[in-house]
Parts: sequence; C-alpha cells; structure tokens
Amino acid sequence: MNSAIRGIVAFVTAVGTFYFVYWVGGALLLSLQLPGWIPLIGSAICSVIVTRYVWMNSASYSSSGSLVRSMAVGALVTGGVGFAAGFFGPILLTPGANQGPLLGIFITGPLGFVLGAVGGGVYWRARRNRSAQDHDSP
Repeated sequence: MNSAIRGIVAFVTAVGTFYFVYWVGGALLLSLQLPGWIPLIGSAICSVIVTRYVWMNSASYSSSGSLVRSMAVGALVTGGVGFAAGFFGPILLTPGANQGPLLGIFITGPLGFVLGAVGGGVYWRARRNRSAQDHDSP
C-alpha cells in the first residue's frame, strides 16, 4: 500500500480510536470519580496501539495475508472513518445540536466497523481467487 494512503489511514484511525475510547471509556469511568487525565491517557495509549497495528499491517496488506487479518484491517479502517465522519460531521454542520457526536459513537462507527470487516473478507476472497487463477493460467 502507498505510504501516503497508509499515513492518511493511520491518522484517521488514530483520531477515531482516540475519541471513541475517550468518550465511551470516559463515560464508563465517570462513575468511579477518577481524575480527568486518566481517560485522556488511556485513550492516547489505545490510539497509539491501534494506529501502530494499522500502520504495520497495511504495509504488507496483500493476498498472502490471512482472512482474519484482512477483516481486522478493513474493520479498523472503515470503522475509524465512519466514526470520524459521524462524530465530526454533525459538529461541523450543526454546531448547536448537543447530541450530534452520538451519531458517530453509536451508529456510523459500529456500522463502519461491521461493514469494513465484511469488505475486508470479500477483498481477501477476491484477491485469493485472482492469485489462484494467475497460478493456474499457462
């Protein structure tokens, strides 16, 4: 995969993961009365781990990879893009709406994750079939 595309995908994944973990994890930790910096540090750590995973695995993203790997990368990338679009879109388009970011947290992020996993599986299958046909032809 091209380095520029890998960088864009890694950036979108980092932003999506950071905000998802911060808001969902922070909401879960809110009842524990913990300091505000704990969800911030936790979401930054999760964001770095997921971004590193996407960066490393997108370098060798080919037909030789496994089905699970292809589905995981597709799910993380598409879920991150869906989350970022659903989270930041309503903020930019209707700044007065107080429930706008919930679209990214509860609808577009999870839907993008599931559709990305399915898309990654279909992509893996198509690449596998194409490489098998290439080996069979004279």
